[in-house]
Amino acid sequence: MNFKDLGLSDNILKRLKEIGFETPSLIQEKAIPLILEGKDIVAQAQTGTGKTAAFGLPILDMLKGKKALIITPTRELAIQVSEEIFRFGKYLGIHTATVYGGSSYNRQIKHIKSSQVIVATPGRLIDLLKKGIEINPSFVVLDEADEMLDMGFLDDIREIFKFIPSNRQTLLFSATMPKEILNLAKTILKSPEFVKITKKQVTNENIKEFFYVIDEYERNDALIRLIDFKNPKKAIVFCRTKKDTDEVASFLNGIGYNARALHGDIEQKRREEVIKDFKSSKIEILVATDVAARGLDVNDVTHVFNYHLPLDVDSYVHRIGRTGRAGKEGMAVSLVTPHEFRALNKIQKIAKLTLKEIPSLEDIKNKEIKKFLDEISYINPSAKSIEIVESLQNEYDLFTIATKFATLLFKDESSKEKIGKSIKEAKRLLKSVNSKKKKRRYY
Repeated sequence: MNFKDLGLSDNILKRLKEIGFETPSLIQEKAIPLILEGKDIVAQAQTGTGKTAAFGLPILDMLKGKKALIITPTRELAIQVSEEIFRFGKYLGIHTATVYGGSSYNRQIKHIKSSQVIVATPGRLIDLLKKGIEINPSFVVLDEADEMLDMGFLDDIREIFKFIPSNRQTLLFSATMPKEILNLAKTILKSPEFVKITKKQVTNENIKEFFYVIDEYERNDALIRLIDFKNPKKAIVFCRTKKDTDEVASFLNGIGYNARALHGDIEQKRREEVIKDFKSSKIEILVATDVAARGLDVNDVTHVFNYHLPLDVDSYVHRIGRTGRAGKEGMAVSLVTPHEFRALNKIQKIAKLTLKEIPSLEDIKNKEIKKFLDEISYINPSAKSIEIVESLQNEYDLFTIATKFATLLFKDESSKEKIGKSIKEAKRLLKSVNSKKKKRRYY
């Protein structure tokens, strides 16, 4: 199936072709025709499955002088959704307004009045509605509804819908469907169609998942060793706390990586700058907490590193969903200590993680040498390099000159040759913990 089969207009199809959208994802394939038919929908799909296009494309096709309101849990997601909608609607003359706390009321009110699509966070939206600002949308989208539940916004959502006309089309998107979200759907949607992309369908086959068993004190060394070996083009490192996020980002910068921290204590302007720089590849590694990374939508993340395992399965799914997007390959790498085996067991029930050993220094050197040998045949010697070799020839033969340069490139490292547990030792530890769990259940 292609986008033309879904019933979208020529202007939308032209734009999709320009930006490289070729075939619809499962959620787009199932949701777009229903939305174009004017039906309310409840759609369950994980982060990274193309939800913004699933609701954005049909809404843009149907606006024609009407207004749409998209409610998101975080500022970051509001900004990204707004950017995507604007990108899709290039040939439709669509204006978008992004509404969130920490920004000028007057400027946002002005944008609301002149825009067809308003993307807003719940807190600021309620403030504006209570001040008498009218929106009167024909289309309303609740994006990442379960995140709104987790962040305590459900009462705010109910309050918002008191200000919205009943003659609207309502679309609810959520990664999970707790009973509170289903109850909310019953009160704000009319005879909705249910669309579900199962976990089996969501588990992205383009993402390779690995875990490495280490001791607690080895985390930093293991992270660097894996980054050096995997050589990511753009990566996110997930930490459990704000303090860890700052420390890991500082550590990475200290050894030469361009890394930045992203967490809730960073002021909004700075957060937006960091995300913009990460998207444009000015930053190669983003070190983030789960909350700060919610709604972060970057299609070219090659690797996700779990510095700590998350405490729940849904967080793991959300984390690794940041890579392997838009048909590209991705890799998720997790550092696990024996104290985290319980969390690992939960994750292994829904994910296929392969146990690996941390690469040795020898492994990394061999990989660097292979890369060097692959690249050297394409290098055209510069005038300066010829001058250097010619001057050295007065003292050394060519073989000696070459070996000296190779030695400069591949100096011996002072760090440990081996980090982490061997596969054999890791399996023994995992087996030991699991057998103890079974005994506890028995008694």
